[in-house]
Amino acid sequence: MNRITVIYVLILTIVTAAIFAVIHAGADLPAPAPISGPAGSVAPAAVAAAHPAAAVAVSLSAGEAMVANLKENFKHPLSQLFLQLVVIIAISRIVGKLFTFMGQPSVVGEMAAGILLGPSLFGLLTPDLFQFVFPANSLNTIKLLSQVGVCLFMFSVGMDLNVAHVRNKAHTAVVVSHASIVFPYLLGVVLAYFLYTSMAAPGASFIAFALFMGISMSITAFPVLARILQERGMTKSFLGSTAITCAAVDDVTAWSILAFVVAIARSTSLGGSALNLLLIGAFMLVMLAIVRPGLPKWLGEKRLQAENPSKGVMATVICVVVASALCTEVIGIHALFGAFLAGAIMPDLHGFRNKLNIRIENFSSVLLLPLFFAFTGLRTQIALLNDLSGWAMCLIIIAVASLGKLGGTAVTARLTGMGWRDSLQLGALMNTRGLMELIALNIGYDLGILSPRIFTMLVIMALATTALTGPLLTWFGAQKSPEPEGQPHPART
Repeated sequence: MNRITVIYVLILTIVTAAIFAVIHAGADLPAPAPISGPAGSVAPAAVAAAHPAAAVAVSLSAGEAMVANLKENFKHPLSQLFLQLVVIIAISRIVGKLFTFMGQPSVVGEMAAGILLGPSLFGLLTPDLFQFVFPANSLNTIKLLSQVGVCLFMFSVGMDLNVAHVRNKAHTAVVVSHASIVFPYLLGVVLAYFLYTSMAAPGASFIAFALFMGISMSITAFPVLARILQERGMTKSFLGSTAITCAAVDDVTAWSILAFVVAIARSTSLGGSALNLLLIGAFMLVMLAIVRPGLPKWLGEKRLQAENPSKGVMATVICVVVASALCTEVIGIHALFGAFLAGAIMPDLHGFRNKLNIRIENFSSVLLLPLFFAFTGLRTQIALLNDLSGWAMCLIIIAVASLGKLGGTAVTARLTGMGWRDSLQLGALMNTRGLMELIALNIGYDLGILSPRIFTMLVIMALATTALTGPLLTWFGAQKSPEPEGQPHPART
């Protein structure tokens, strides 16, 4: 043994022996005298004599006392949060891996994990343990942390937006992506007409309910779509680049519409709606005309070139994101819109966006986004669909959503000159909803527009349409269709 090891062993031995010696010596000390309390107070012994239950409590064994102490410590807010983090992150990773083995994106498994952790399964099988892990008084903490995760995620989505790519394919992308919004939006509004009386939350106006039903049918999950294309090696293909561009245009358009819908839903009068819309326009003007060109100067050219962003750069970026999110939250729309716009205006010099994404996206996707899935799952009550009519309506919603999104995209893409096979594959990709859909649904739920029953149906629809993307993409790709007559295939133009 070398000298350092000997010193280490000696220190541990001497200190441990000293601790035991003091404990042994202290065992012979006389017990402290009872402290006399205020007038009228009763000593513990007297309480035990008067109340047999108290005597039992006093005579608890050391093991029982330890268990009782542990249970009490778990009720502390910080202990509850750490327990929830361990459970949520572990289950999300396990279920995500299982779905990956089944050929699905991991995000589909994470979405499913959130539902499994909610009252639909965990609360149904072990209600006592469910209440212990997710007591009602702890949900606000999960909600706040999940909202931070969503904002960071939307910031990453904004940085993924390639404006130059959109411009290069502007004509096809705008036509197809907007068609993939307006058709399902229309079907969603029509569906809302028949569901409003029975499905809307009490006090919700028809216009707010109809607008949210429309937007829930129209959203495409750009990140999930990009991940599917990457996993299949289709990113640089004609179909892949077209889908990425269409999804980017779809994202910007759909979230802009949602911002206006939220502004209208939150206002109490026509004048309030007009003021909210005016403030949104002013905010966007400031971000695009002042903050965007000023960021490279504020961050510094040398700092942008650095391989790893410095703490000062990260602090500046986080301040921009948080300030932007704060502005949109105060204006009357959601904080995530500000975070998304902050990502879209980040400078892309020297691969700066990619450097930021590596740091921010990993943190948010591993730690904070699973909290959002779990919080959504805690709100999802599949037991509400306890009859045949409930499940039939859920299937109708899935069918309408797929018909509008997949069908509208495919038909429009075919009209622009794409073959049926590529058009249908593009429609399947645009029918991916994923996390983006859940974000919109939670906004509608928080605003008191969507009832728990319709919220549950729409969550199931988001999960089903996202899970169907891969199989439909494979199936449509295997189908042989003739080239459009009289037109060259777009991939060869």
